[in-house]
Amino acid sequence: MPEPILTLQSVSKRFGAVVANDDVTLDLRPGEIHALIGPNGAGKSTVIKQIAGEIRQDSGSIRFAGRTIDRLDVVARARLGLARTFQVSSVAPEFTALQNVMLAVQSVNGTTFRFLRPALGDRALIEPAMAHLERLLLDDRAEVRAANLSHGERRALEIAIALALRPKAFLLDEPMAGMGPENTQKLVEILDDLRAEAPILLVEHDMDAVFALADRISVIVYGRIIASGTPEEIRANEEVQGAYLGDEEHGRHSA
Repeated sequence: MPEPILTLQSVSKRFGAVVANDDVTLDLRPGEIHALIGPNGAGKSTVIKQIAGEIRQDSGSIRFAGRTIDRLDVVARARLGLARTFQVSSVAPEFTALQNVMLAVQSVNGTTFRFLRPALGDRALIEPAMAHLERLLLDDRAEVRAANLSHGERRALEIAIALALRPKAFLLDEPMAGMGPENTQKLVEILDDLRAEAPILLVEHDMDAVFALADRISVIVYGRIIASGTPEEIRANEEVQGAYLGDEEHGRHSA
């Protein structure tokens, strides 16, 4: 079994009297999609924020790419290869889809992108950016301002931007949020392909998508991981059924 690219060991986080994460231990292995699921307020996004460096855990440790990253900020973790997407799309709305991805390509090159005419004509930026857009089925939308893209297209663009950063792992926080069935299915197919590029830690509420994609699933309830295993093991787990999946299957609440 390959060594994990990402490991959380006994990570806990409180906000005053509220326990957001309680002794969370999980890992992400090369080539896999590991889904983190649970009801609203369970602490899923807090886990992602601690991995990304947006907030610091109170206890426990996080290792990524062979090193402890507890003291590194968001930028340093991104430079190591952590690519993050958000619950709400974070693309630059005034730029075209192509310009958004070109900005990411340029950042990998370590220089400042000043949207001047010569830069916009630089094939060294355009060609890889277009390749990422094509990968996300957005090449025919390259010249459209991000503000004018559909919700699903903006989410796909965000993943194209993350891909342009040459990540060692993806942190995807509800990428299917607000999507219709057709766009969700397209994104499922894209993510299924992306796991070969870099493993994915996926927070998602669409259980059909989760069970179609995940190699492993961890279930978090009241900040604590109550079960981890294959999709089949999670479906059969009575504690998970009682705490989350039973309600999800019958009520389809958006947790």
